[in-house]
Amino acid sequence: MTKKQLVYIKGTKDGLVLRLDDQCAYAELVDELKLKVSDEGIDGQAEVLLQLGNRYCSEEQIKELIASVHTSPHLRVSRVQSDVISVEESNRRILERQSETYVGIVRSGQVVKAEGDLVVVGDVNPNGKIVAGGNIFVLGRLKGSAHAGANGNKEAVIAASWLEATHIKIDETLETMTDELTILSEQPEMECAYLHANGFIAIDRLQELRLLRPQLSTFKGGS
Repeated sequence: MTKKQLVYIKGTKDGLVLRLDDQCAYAELVDELKLKVSDEGIDGQAEVLLQLGNRYCSEEQIKELIASVHTSPHLRVSRVQSDVISVEESNRRILERQSETYVGIVRSGQVVKAEGDLVVVGDVNPNGKIVAGGNIFVLGRLKGSAHAGANGNKEAVIAASWLEATHIKIDETLETMTDELTILSEQPEMECAYLHANGFIAIDRLQELRLLRPQLSTFKGGS
């Protein structure tokens, strides 16, 4: 019977990815990891991404896994990736997925906040401010400032029936909206703002939102 492989090695342009089996005994995993990195076929210097999958590891175990990789003079762990999240992170995600609705005008000097998504049914006047841990949807004119993804969500979006904001912010990226801003269309109607992969805030037609952020759709019905 062929022994199950516990450590999978994949080469990428950035170095090596070591994917560790998350179902086997921890001691067996460490033994095979040390064996794999001692392979004489590894030469030069390579950065290593260590993928733990769904295995929970204590800080001491993570340090031991990194030390096991470092027994090879050719390898250096640059990042450890885990699919396991803490209770705090889980609770934060649950809050961010909740939606709160504000009906009315957000007036100058007023601040409206939500832990998760925020839906404003009305206008946001100049010097009015809306802040959300998740996404922001304005069914009206957004003329004040809006901050989406305020708790660190880079995937958050800001959408409005009429996008005329003075400032928009997603996570920690701030954009001052000026007439010279080339990414703004001439008619700021039915648009959305999102954090581009290049690190700047981009604005597109609202119809493109389903392609830009497909995870926003949770509706299972329809035909």
